[in-house]
Amino acid sequence: MKKLMRVVLIVAFGLVVVAGLAVAALALRRPAQRPPSAERIELTPERFARGAYLVEHLADCLTCHSELRADRYGMPIKPGTIGQGGFPFGKEFAVPGVVCAQNITPDPENGIGTWTDGEVLRAVREGVDKNGNALFPMMQYKAYRLFSDEDAKSVVAYIRTLAPVKHAVPARNLDFPVNLLIKLEPQPLEGPVSAPDPKTDRIGYGRYLAVVGGCRECHTPHDDKGKLLPKKDYSGGWEMKGPWGRNITPNLTPHADAYLGRATKAEFIGRFKSFVSLTGDNAPVAPKGRNTIMPWLPFSGLTEDDLGMLYDYFKTLAPIENKVNPFPDAAPAPPALKANRDRPR
Repeated sequence: MKKLMRVVLIVAFGLVVVAGLAVAALALRRPAQRPPSAERIELTPERFARGAYLVEHLADCLTCHSELRADRYGMPIKPGTIGQGGFPFGKEFAVPGVVCAQNITPDPENGIGTWTDGEVLRAVREGVDKNGNALFPMMQYKAYRLFSDEDAKSVVAYIRTLAPVKHAVPARNLDFPVNLLIKLEPQPLEGPVSAPDPKTDRIGYGRYLAVVGGCRECHTPHDDKGKLLPKKDYSGGWEMKGPWGRNITPNLTPHADAYLGRATKAEFIGRFKSFVSLTGDNAPVAPKGRNTIMPWLPFSGLTEDDLGMLYDYFKTLAPIENKVNPFPDAAPAPPALKANRDRPR
């Protein structure tokens, strides 16, 4: 018996040593990365226009990287805070700790004023910051790696035109062992990246829009570690809590019980365009329990053609049954609104 206990203790000690060495190795490890490119991106009128469309509308970068008016419907951006960062993502977003959106203005002290274009490109699509440290994947670099090379350059060129804002953002604070495991997330691009041609592949381009626009991330249920559940893409059900309240993301598959199962393309496009007149100044105060993190205001600026391609792509998805109440804390909808309560918000 003593001999057996000695063997058990030796094995246990060995496992502790191995685990300790593994943690030490991970602590010293650098994320997978390649050197940033040395290119300087020229700001052309075409890149400025495309970058504005991507940053302000499709990728909706500014909602996360600005201060929001949480009491107003759709959470419009507070004037004077564009790009300053600071929005905290915590446990309610399945973040093991707290991660704040960074200042992406050209301010040299608090923002990215000292970053090269290549360093910004690498951060956006490969998840590594100026100093080679891993970004937390709440920053959607795994989706943005799909950005075509030209779209990515347009994003960087446009961000460079933001007004610098002197706003310091708290450092992230992640729980162990996630603070080490995030080093395994970044992956360098292996070559040039192109997007599907919307003229010849509308479904493929619709998927491109859905991924870089965050539709897949938000409208797919997550496990308790924040990972997307397999085979549940776009079926909704992710609970999102914040200063706006609590939302459950709706089902975007064309199931008969979901909005996409019955909405026409014109209705789908019209739903987005109905918000085009709202701004931070005129957006109404949201009814209790009925505010939303869904970026209706930025997405209302998408072109009707892009919205149509999103619709076409969603209609190709396998229908998944998952009826969702997007506003679980709201008072029951008036009778006139009950027919519309399953619409994505």
